[in-house]
Amino acid sequence: MLERAKMATDDIPLDDKAKRMRDLLSSFYYPYHGSSPKAHSNYENLDSINSASFNPEHYMNLLVQKSNLEELLRKHVEMAAEIKNLDTDLQMLVYENYNKFISATDAIKWMKSNIVGMEANMEQLLDKIMSVQSRSDRVNTSLFEKREHIEKLHRTRNLLRKVQFIYDLPARLAKCIKSEAYADAVKFYIGAMPIFKAYGDSSFQDCKRASEDAIIIILKNLQGKLFSDSESIQARAEAAVLLKQLDFPVDSLQAKLLEKLEQSLGDLQLKTNEIENVLRESNDPSKQGKGFDSVPGIGHEVSVHGFAEAIRAYRVIFPDSESQLIKLAQNLVIKHFEMTEQRVKRRISSTNFLGALRAIWDDVLLMDGVLSEAALSNFSLEVAHATVKKYVASTFTYLLQDISDALLKVKVSPKEAAEEHPLQAALEASKKTVLQGSMDVLLDFRQLLDEKLGLLVKLRAFIIDWVQEGFQDFFRSLDGCFLLLSGRKNSSSQDQGFSEGALGEKVLAGLVLVLAQLSVFIEQTAIPRISEEIAASFSSGGARGHEHGHVFISGEICQLFQLGGEKLLHHYINIRTRRVSTLLRKRFTTPNWVKHKEPREVHMFVDLFLQEESVETTIVKLCLKSLQEYVRLQTFNRSGFQQIQLDIHFLRTLLKENIEAEEAIDFLLDEVIVAASERCLDPIPLEPPILDKLVQVKLSKSKEHNLVKPLDVGR
Repeated sequence: MLERAKMATDDIPLDDKAKRMRDLLSSFYYPYHGSSPKAHSNYENLDSINSASFNPEHYMNLLVQKSNLEELLRKHVEMAAEIKNLDTDLQMLVYENYNKFISATDAIKWMKSNIVGMEANMEQLLDKIMSVQSRSDRVNTSLFEKREHIEKLHRTRNLLRKVQFIYDLPARLAKCIKSEAYADAVKFYIGAMPIFKAYGDSSFQDCKRASEDAIIIILKNLQGKLFSDSESIQARAEAAVLLKQLDFPVDSLQAKLLEKLEQSLGDLQLKTNEIENVLRESNDPSKQGKGFDSVPGIGHEVSVHGFAEAIRAYRVIFPDSESQLIKLAQNLVIKHFEMTEQRVKRRISSTNFLGALRAIWDDVLLMDGVLSEAALSNFSLEVAHATVKKYVASTFTYLLQDISDALLKVKVSPKEAAEEHPLQAALEASKKTVLQGSMDVLLDFRQLLDEKLGLLVKLRAFIIDWVQEGFQDFFRSLDGCFLLLSGRKNSSSQDQGFSEGALGEKVLAGLVLVLAQLSVFIEQTAIPRISEEIAASFSSGGARGHEHGHVFISGEICQLFQLGGEKLLHHYINIRTRRVSTLLRKRFTTPNWVKHKEPREVHMFVDLFLQEESVETTIVKLCLKSLQEYVRLQTFNRSGFQQIQLDIHFLRTLLKENIEAEEAIDFLLDEVIVAASERCLDPIPLEPPILDKLVQVKLSKSKEHNLVKPLDVGR
């Protein structure tokens, strides 16, 4: 305790009084402390009063010489107080030590009282132990002869059983050969080898010879199984193991055996392809498309298990063949993924695709268990990266094909084009294909993300990026598809698949109108809906990271289809305008306007004109401008001029009811009349009552024949 107190106070600044107290206690417990050279060096100091070599007379002389009266008095008071404190401290130390002495005395008394009688008990225990030992010796002595006799009989019995086993060995081997239980035969023969080596040339010569003859047969049969194409992979591996146990030089057969193993890998692939062909050709809907999820997948599992067991056996037989076995295992994984990619090209559902990946991953884990050095988990991840990416890309390709097929069904004749229902039905079907098809695609991809398969978990970030990138490229390709179907873009090799059959015939104006309306739907409805789904399920965790932004940029796609819709609408207007222009050209180039007869009714070209119009204002304006140009190219007599006047008056009556921008239309119609009057030899117009009467006659006939219908603006 004093040592700890001393150590604790070493680092604290002390005054003279405390230092002297410490030195005093140290001199009491450590009498040699003051005899150090340092104490001697302080001999001439006033502070050396606590040293062992303290000289009172010398100390007083120094004190008197160095101090005045006032200092001497103060020193006297200090020393008196210190003496009193030291007396108190010493008294406390004596009390503490006295308490310790009393405690030690009590402990000694307690120990002495407990030890009394222990020696007698120990002597009694020793007597009992000696008694037990003597009795045990007597029992061992009395049973020694019998035990020796029993052990001798036991050894004899074991020897007789071994002898009997040796005599029965040829018969056992023959039974094993008959039942093809070669593993048991090899075990029996190896067990008898020590006895044959010791006594095979004397006592058991006949048995040894018969057993060796049987083993020769077994060796031939095992070699036959080893190279038999009808045997399973696992049976061949077991045969190789048994041959090695019989010291057959299988190392010389290593190249041929590994070649057979590689051939069995090809047979395994062939069996899997046969299963696929059966399922593809089957007419049973419950079996079509099942692939690895179907019952024949059990056979695949058994075959792969046999291949794994063969790898395990060959690894033991040929320790230096590890690199070749790793290559074979990798080839198995590669062929599985290649077959899956072939199925992807034939359009595979997400359920079947996941089933294929599960089967491959199970094979990978199985092979990792027997050949961990191959690291097939990491290897399969590299191969799966390309396969899953191709699946995502092919899914968008098939979606584009579905939309194209739906659009190619728009076959509306010019007569049907005047009605709303055919085009409306085609538009609704196309909208459903775009939106519902995109939602189905997102659902399929969501299944990939939700799958807990280790292979897909590691690819999750890449799948998110592939889906976003796929939608971005898909809508760009869809825009190109729209332009191609509208006839505004020549086909290329990549577009030939969905455009075949459409470009060989004249592009229908109704199809172009459907494409324009569908572009508006994609911009305003489809893209926002798809963006919401992508943000909910495919926005976080991508391999690109947040700092690089998203691959799918909805604003860019919306702008693309907005511009595309406008282009298609203008293209639609141009198609209809060219058609009307052709009609007008025929109307004004066919008759001889100089010899034209007096008008009796509105010409039938007006009916054809109205049938061709969708009555968009832009189309009407362009058509009227074309009409004006054709009029300026002709020369009219009075009757021809009046015929033009009657036709324009009839058009004005109908167009006022259905066309906006009435002033512009009236102006263009007036321009046609002006152009006709300028090109007329005798421009005398019909009176308004006559015009009204002839128009009413035309309207009556039109209503009777249902030729004039209310026109739908913007159809």
